[in-house]
Amino acid sequence: MKKLKRYQYERYAVLCKLAYPKEFDYSSLGFSAHEHHAVCDSRGTVVARILCRPNKKEVIVLFRGTQSIRDWLLNFCIFPSKAKGNFKDKSTHNGYVHFGYQLLLNQKSKTRIPLPADSKKTSVTLSIYEDIEAKLAPLIESGKRITLTGHSSGGAMAVLAAQRLELAFPKSVRRVVTFGQPSTSYRRFFKHYLLHHRTFRVVCDLDIVTFLPPIPGLFKHLGRSLWLHNERVYDNAKPIWRLYRVISQWLISPISYHYMHKYIRNKDFFDKH
Repeated sequence: MKKLKRYQYERYAVLCKLAYPKEFDYSSLGFSAHEHHAVCDSRGTVVARILCRPNKKEVIVLFRGTQSIRDWLLNFCIFPSKAKGNFKDKSTHNGYVHFGYQLLLNQKSKTRIPLPADSKKTSVTLSIYEDIEAKLAPLIESGKRITLTGHSSGGAMAVLAAQRLELAFPKSVRRVVTFGQPSTSYRRFFKHYLLHHRTFRVVCDLDIVTFLPPIPGLFKHLGRSLWLHNERVYDNAKPIWRLYRVISQWLISPISYHYMHKYIRNKDFFDKH
């Protein structure tokens, strides 16, 4: 299992935070307009951004999290949906995933491509995923490798898109890093997921979204969890253990604040007085 280094974590976390404002200042991050592609839905709302540099092998696909009431409602659409992907045997599939998150990835984008003159239609609209893949294909062919990241539902879209990319372009995905991601995988998809050893799921304290959907045994989280709690990082902490740790610390918190290390931790405040 590969490690997620501190500078990598900080870079992806900052990008996820900066993805939410309507204006994305890519120039301050060292990217030019030529190196930044915004992927929008049919309403013109940015769903994902593709960031790359000519002198770097890594391309970052950044997914925004929940942005509207419609997106929030899709979080509750937990019905099983057959996972999309390019398979040699068209009669098979690699499992089921959360309907709502797959719908977000498969919704129509703003990009239309022209069709041949003899076609009944003049053009066809790409889905969000198809738009992303079309923009990534030439970059992958030139030797670039893809990192996918996102917060909340954006993290769920990132893992679904990563699986499809890895099926279409083997060994093209460098890593997947998600923040506060709800589960999107049913058991069979978990079994066939190709990127467990390159997927890092960052969880902060008792982030309730990371426990969703609340159906133990039905949904399974993908990859490796990194739980940020009490100034430590716990590797692959089980949800029930996370819940126990947080609740037990809440119960003893009045006593724990008496410990001397709490006073030492706050020593820097005295520089301001």
